[in-house]
Amino acid sequence: MTAATERPLKVGFFISAMSGGMRDGALRWTDIRAMAERAEQVGFDSFWIPDHLLFKNPGEEPHGPWECWSLLCALAASTQRMELGSLVACTAFRNPALMAKMADTLDEISGGRLILGLGAGWHEPEFTAYGYPVDHPVGRFEEAVCLIRTLLRDGHADFQGTYYEARDCELRPRGPRPQGPPILIGSLATGPRMLRIVAKQADLWNGWLMFGRSHPDVVPPLRDAVDAACAAAGRNPGSLGRTVGVAVDQRSPRERRPPAPGKPEPLTGTPEEIAAALLDFARGGISHVQLIPSLQGVAGVEALAPVLDLLDHG
Repeated sequence: MTAATERPLKVGFFISAMSGGMRDGALRWTDIRAMAERAEQVGFDSFWIPDHLLFKNPGEEPHGPWECWSLLCALAASTQRMELGSLVACTAFRNPALMAKMADTLDEISGGRLILGLGAGWHEPEFTAYGYPVDHPVGRFEEAVCLIRTLLRDGHADFQGTYYEARDCELRPRGPRPQGPPILIGSLATGPRMLRIVAKQADLWNGWLMFGRSHPDVVPPLRDAVDAACAAAGRNPGSLGRTVGVAVDQRSPRERRPPAPGKPEPLTGTPEEIAAALLDFARGGISHVQLIPSLQGVAGVEALAPVLDLLDHG
């Protein structure tokens, strides 16, 4: 089965690194490959990998995922149709000029299927553990994105910033897309500096709803904030694609607990109810959702297949 061209929005599958999905020993490469292959078969439009190195949360044993870029390269060679995305690659973990080279190379391996999601990072313990600086995260991110975008779009950069530089740097050879893969940047309305960077540099905006309410009614104020940032930057808001990461709990009512106050509120219900909510996201201007499932492994993929069928055929 392939994704329907008339689907009202693109639907992606996200592997969680946060709550059991990629804790040490939980998912091996063979598991991830099986999930991606099955996701492609049932009709998902995209497959997304987080970029973290190590989690050290109070009261928990340290845990961590596999390295993002290595997985994406392997998935590019293991799939044929789905787009592949980083959600999001932390620019502080890799030299930005090298990251542009890596992105162009991965786009070549995948045949032009990469969506380059970029972020500044947020979990300070992993920065400390791996020796990355934690100061001025947004300033560092802005420089990194500017350099990455310039290299991908123009193939050349001569850049001198406060944190990064690249002297007479070129991308040779070039990947399958002359201007490189699309750049996705995430920010909510609470991050005005990040929204300004989105408006200036991104092809796609992402709103990460997983830690709050993953429902269509949260979209309008976020959309308005993105529109305002575009207007302030002199950009047509219609030129910026809108995407959101949405938590979905496919378990039966007996297996799930009602959300506690202040805790995440995932989409729940029958496939028909979840499909209806995704249609509301599309009506609200969202062109691509990344579903973050409660069920792990291939079972999580299979549980969402009926939702895709409903979106395709009503």
